[in-house]
Amino acid sequence: MSTAELDGLTALVTGGASGIGLATASLLAERGARVAVLDLHPETVPEPLLGFAADVADDASVRTSVQAAADALGGIDILVNNAGIGAIGTVEDNPDEQWHRVLDVNLLGVVRVTRAALPHLRRSAAASVVNTCSIAATAGLPQRALYSATKGAVLSLTLAMAADHVREGIRVNCVNPGTVDTPWVARLLDAADDPAGERAQLDGRQPHGRLVTAGEVAAAVAYLASPAAGSTTGTALQVDGGMAGLRLRPQARP
Repeated sequence: MSTAELDGLTALVTGGASGIGLATASLLAERGARVAVLDLHPETVPEPLLGFAADVADDASVRTSVQAAADALGGIDILVNNAGIGAIGTVEDNPDEQWHRVLDVNLLGVVRVTRAALPHLRRSAAASVVNTCSIAATAGLPQRALYSATKGAVLSLTLAMAADHVREGIRVNCVNPGTVDTPWVARLLDAADDPAGERAQLDGRQPHGRLVTAGEVAAAVAYLASPAAGSTTGTALQVDGGMAGLRLRPQARP
């Protein structure tokens, strides 16, 4: 993709003030798009990104901020639904209140933002929605029951949205990252009894032997969002170092 691949297009990225969201918003801008970010704390967003305060768990907040972003950008061609929160535990570890909260952000947040953005996307000649999903949607990971349930729902929602809107000229895809080196993962490692050992376990879980970078996920999102992927819809692009599909033999001990 060239640096001018997205010239003339506009993009809206949720959860865009840090981690995967910030890397994605920055890359879209580098490739020529005008980019707005929705986040709980948008004041840290660097130029040329435009920051708007929004809580994806609140429909009124979403509708107001999406409209403000569309007004500032002059429309919305690309929507990246990236905002999300994590959860740790088995199916018996998280109370109902936490289930409702994580589902409200990770799943219904996608619904709310997309619903608010659809009138603008329908006016675009290059409309694209990219949802941040996860390897947790397709692989059983320990201590991730609640988080996995939300991401499994995002994967199914992506496919349903792709079917609903393909004839309107709106493409819908998702990316399925493995474990990404983000501030959330850093906090988990800091809280572990053996941070170095836990980091080694996470590195080793991916066949290429390390955590995925936010920039690598951003590059996948940028491809799916680009007109270069004009015939790609209803697809989950894995960015996981081979975790979903590869089954390597154990390494021989030296």
